[in-house]
Amino acid sequence: MSAYFETATGDLASEALRSFADVHKELVSAHPGLGFLTARDTSATRVVGLLSGGGSGHEPLHCGYVGRGMLDAAVPGRVFASPHNRQVYEASLAVARPEGVLHLVKNYTGDRINFGIAAERLAHQGIPCARVLVDDDLASDAADIAAGRRGTGGTVLVEKILGAAADTGMGLAELRDLGERLVARCRSLAIATSAHTSPATGEPAFTLDAGQLEYGVGIHGERASSTTPRRPLPDLVERMTTELLGALPADTPVISLVNGLGATTLLELYAAHGQLVHQLRGAGVPLARSLVGNYITSLDMHGFSITLMAVDPQTLSLFDAPVHTPALRW
Repeated sequence: MSAYFETATGDLASEALRSFADVHKELVSAHPGLGFLTARDTSATRVVGLLSGGGSGHEPLHCGYVGRGMLDAAVPGRVFASPHNRQVYEASLAVARPEGVLHLVKNYTGDRINFGIAAERLAHQGIPCARVLVDDDLASDAADIAAGRRGTGGTVLVEKILGAAADTGMGLAELRDLGERLVARCRSLAIATSAHTSPATGEPAFTLDAGQLEYGVGIHGERASSTTPRRPLPDLVERMTTELLGALPADTPVISLVNGLGATTLLELYAAHGQLVHQLRGAGVPLARSLVGNYITSLDMHGFSITLMAVDPQTLSLFDAPVHTPALRW
């Protein structure tokens, strides 16, 4: 028996997408037959359309970031499943501008394949297309992981900054190069005390004994390489911060994202952020900007991730640029 509230059709993701578009109809347009959302109002100065997507279950990613200053379109798949290449292709046709379309793709095999097929189809139509592959997850940075680092919380920051850059009229190659530089200086780590509930079985994706914690968990319930004893929050954040800073340029200001994985209270997230601030101050690393909340979830997983992105003044200016989407606005 499923632990989730199910719909009459059994297609929770599709029905949620239609409802999402209706609630935010002043910001987005739904294309339910083709399975994507487009922004109603993005800057006329853009010469490149920005498109992202991936499996459902990570709300508000990606549909929540469609709108002015961020994405032109989002392509959601079923729960934890890549969108079909047809969705990506049709959405790309809908939002391509004079210099084409940029795909922002999290590093998962299905996403890479389907976005790749769509890019080939676009090339046959003479539409320029480039890709920024987001692979910020430090826990999967190991030689024996053939697929490479996973794409996680850094996706939100990359989408925000590239959206602002696109609004300046930046071309396709410039945006791709900027995106690759952003990804190179962004890393994330996630921990969890319980897994998400599988929609298929109604059972936890994995179980932990009392007093244990998964350090380095993925956003689809991928377990870490080892399970560790649960430690107090200050100890956990200290370890996470130390490892993240070790993978980034030294003595550089950072943007931070403390992100809930679906079942973590804001009380816990703000406490984690407080510990992060303490650790960064101790390390002499300026905290330029910070976000705290649920930005890229994993259904009902109880855990959180920390993302740090090393920034320069230009990147910070792009991050500060106005944004107006269903899930992010300032």
